[in-house]
Amino acid sequence: MTDDSQQASGAVDTVLFDVDGTLIDSTYHHAIAWARAFARFDLYPPLWRVHRSIGMGGDQLVPSLVGDDVESKHGDDLRDAWEEEYEKLLPEVRGFDGAADAVRAARSKGYKVALASSGKEEFTDAALEKIGLTRDDFDAVTSSDDADNSKPEPDILEVALKEAGGSKGVLIGDATWDVEAAKKAGMSTMGLRTGGFSAAEMHDAGATDVVDAITDLCDGTWLDRLN
Repeated sequence: MTDDSQQASGAVDTVLFDVDGTLIDSTYHHAIAWARAFARFDLYPPLWRVHRSIGMGGDQLVPSLVGDDVESKHGDDLRDAWEEEYEKLLPEVRGFDGAADAVRAARSKGYKVALASSGKEEFTDAALEKIGLTRDDFDAVTSSDDADNSKPEPDILEVALKEAGGSKGVLIGDATWDVEAAKKAGMSTMGLRTGGFSAAEMHDAGATDVVDAITDLCDGTWLDRLN
């Protein structure tokens, strides 16, 4: 089905990819970076809770983990500290096998593709380098500067879909926060377990389907079931 016929029929015409935990194996690096950032302020939320919050935007994660008062007093400083700590860990992060192939498979079947990340722009560029792709391989690439509200709010997905020139999207994501954001945006989600959430949790959150990893999507056959 061509792009024009997909849009005319109201069918899914755009595949949106989350980045962290989906295309690159960075979820646990982010958890450690946040834990170290909190420790700078003598804050020690249990690491399992930090992990379970990865996938939220930083503006949502801080009050969720340590409360609104801390967010009011130290939110921006905590996010700056997280950025510094994650940058130290970034050389250790690797791309997932098959990430680039999954993107190319969607393109080869006529879908628009977009990166729907609410992360920092420089971290998104680093992620692309790790998987051997560039911004030119996507119809749209978003960052935290492109939306007022981060996941689990739907803003970044809506921006990515619009900038890609699409009319209806499906999200590939690895966290329940991705699924929640997609539902609010009226999109379905292909869930991956690579963010550390179980298949049951992803299904309960509303994911249409769940696979183990991005390697399961490399041949593009899952796209044939979309419309």
